[in-house]
Amino acid sequence: MRRIRLAMVGGGRGAFIGAVHRMAARLDDRFELVAGALASDPERAMASAAGLGIRGYPDFRAMIAAEAGRADGAEAVAIVTPNHMHHAPAKAALEAGLHVICDKPLALTVAEAEDLVATARRTGRVFVLTHNYSGYPMVRQARAMVRAGELGALRVVQVEYPQDWLSTPLEQTGQKQAAWRTDPARAGLGGSLGDLGTHAHHLAEFVTGLRVESVLADVQSFVAGRRVDDNAHLLLRFVGGARGMLWSSQVAPGNENALRLRVYGERGGLAWSQEQPNQLLHTPLGEAPRVLARAVGALHPAAAHATRIPSGHPEGYLEAFAQLYRDAAEQIAALREGRAPDPLSTDTPTVEDGLRGMRFVAAAVASAQAGGSWTPV
Repeated sequence: MRRIRLAMVGGGRGAFIGAVHRMAARLDDRFELVAGALASDPERAMASAAGLGIRGYPDFRAMIAAEAGRADGAEAVAIVTPNHMHHAPAKAALEAGLHVICDKPLALTVAEAEDLVATARRTGRVFVLTHNYSGYPMVRQARAMVRAGELGALRVVQVEYPQDWLSTPLEQTGQKQAAWRTDPARAGLGGSLGDLGTHAHHLAEFVTGLRVESVLADVQSFVAGRRVDDNAHLLLRFVGGARGMLWSSQVAPGNENALRLRVYGERGGLAWSQEQPNQLLHTPLGEAPRVLARAVGALHPAAAHATRIPSGHPEGYLEAFAQLYRDAAEQIAALREGRAPDPLSTDTPTVEDGLRGMRFVAAAVASAQAGGSWTPV
């Protein structure tokens, strides 16, 4: 199958997430990176593109205009910039007829997110938001089990995402990632909420199929002088009556990337941890707990779809990221060929998911500012 031609906004020299996206895009050989506007500084942008051997542009507007007009131009654009630079290139790409693969959170504000939803619907282009944890095989297995009713009606959802890397005022040292992630002008309203809470929120909704209806938030900035939150505890009410809790933190020593989800229904529970992603704990009511392992036994087709290698060979972060790119490629190819996509490839985070994530952050911040009142999402 012909590779899909991909352009990238952001992700130049020294950018961690840009390299991750490039590796993920090539892992299944469905994309070819052909162009980039890889930095906000035109000189660095051109130098980064030259280093990768692709067509370089000084800014995203020049790139999108040129690529949309070429017979061999990009068909999709990956956006891997800080949050405040998601909306403009995503909208420009959609308006030019290009598909979009965008890092999370979707935008800087709810209004920007709403505009992207409207634009994506109007243009009919594929839009995939890289909540990459939804690409893990055992997360897909958990989602399939819930969909199949194996847990019964859901009652309780517990999700947490603690890290420790901002336990000190790292942003004051000039560290690039810390600087923009703690700057509300570039990160948005939420610190840990926008960076980690949106991942936790999406994972909870993705696996359960439930939607968060309202939140009650207790939000802190523990590090002196920090302008965004670095810790948040939330109570959740889901449509349909289920209840939940969400914890996001960047000041929890001993936690590197400890995303964890637990879901409990009337007939059993599930537990999954990102740091042990190849296993899923299933606890049927009244029976012995059982550990389900990736690529072992009779798992749901959704898990097999996201599995590349045999059991005993761990699959992790890059493969999960790549799964979203592989699914995006199938959606783009199907649209190009005038056919329905493989249904297993349509379980990707959407622009609408991104809007719900932005509304979730806004509701949590509003709840905390009101002294911890229930606030609709």
